[in-house]
Parts: sequence; C-alpha cells; structure tokens
Amino acid sequence: MTIATFIDGPAFSPKRIAEGLLTSIDDVARSAGLGRDALSRRDRITAPRTQRRLREMVEILNRVSPRFGSDLGAYAWYRSEPLSGFGGMTAMHLVTQGRADAVMDYLDAVDAGIFA
Repeated sequence: MTIATFIDGPAFSPKRIAEGLLTSIDDVARSAGLGRDALSRRDRITAPRTQRRLREMVEILNRVSPRFGSDLGAYAWYRSEPLSGFGGMTAMHLVTQGRADAVMDYLDAVDAGIFA
C-alpha cells in the first residue's frame, strides 16, 4: 500500500480507499468513524475532520500492511483484532473514538518489543 494511491488531488479519496480495500465507501466511513454523509458530499469529503480520520486510518493500515503481507490482511486486523491493553478494543474502535494516537503508540511499542 502506498499512501499516494489513496490521494486524489489535494485530499484522500474515499472511493480510492474503498477500491484498494475491495469494500464500499459506506464501509470506509464506518471504519474511520465517519457518517455516511461525510463521504458522499464533496464539501464534506474535504472537511478537516473527515480528512484527518481518513489519513489516520490509511497511516495505520500502511504501517501494518507489511506484517500481514497484504492491504486486505491489514484491514482485517484493523477492524477485528483486539489490542492488548485496550479492553478488547480494536484499532478501528480506537480510531472511531478519536484515539488514533493510541494505536500508533501501541504499534511503536510492538515494534520496540514491548508487546508480544
């Protein structure tokens, strides 16, 4: 996965993200903690909050994709694998709550060998 693949002009493209992950735009919205309308209207797609959530999700997927050997494996992990130390919450749950920084810190800790 390359981050540039998901950018269209000056913004992350929900359509490109959905195509790259073989899913729907509605699923991308749900996975980023956004409402369906946030990804259906051009003015809402480019809103700072929408772009931040899409960027956070893409950054996390980009970071874990090599571990799983594919973007689809990374997306499955993001949506379904509980993270230790977060009470059974997944990366997706944390991102939807605005806690993407906690996921990135968790990945830093895993890379440093703290969590195994």
